[in-house]
Amino acid sequence: MKVTRMTCEARIGNLEEVINFVDGCADRIGLTGIKKNKALIAVEEAFVNVCHYAYPGATGEVELTCRGKNDAFEFEIADNGIPFNMLSLPDPDTTADIMERKIGGLGVYLIRKLIDDVSYRRKDGQNILRMVLHTRK
Repeated sequence: MKVTRMTCEARIGNLEEVINFVDGCADRIGLTGIKKNKALIAVEEAFVNVCHYAYPGATGEVELTCRGKNDAFEFEIADNGIPFNMLSLPDPDTTADIMERKIGGLGVYLIRKLIDDVSYRRKDGQNILRMVLHTRK
């Protein structure tokens, strides 16, 4: 599958458009069932984080890139917001009582658990979160 891109404003109102974009990319490479659902949940979590934290007090854009490559579905979400590696956050304590847990961090934890390979890089003023699901596992 060739590389497919979309750009939109980083606002929650665009979440459906983002989900539909990744859903369409997954369809084109034949990703279905649980694997497809994992991709959709992960991109939702990542996009919502960008919307809430990348552009404090301002608006900005998000670029999504999808490709099928070597038995894998790769998708990236990039923004020009403040530098932040969400993968640097520690896993939340999921054994603690729900009322005593710290707020936040579950989305990143979920991404780590759902995605086969997830990485972050900062390049040319962009935060780039790369997620890969292996299609043959």
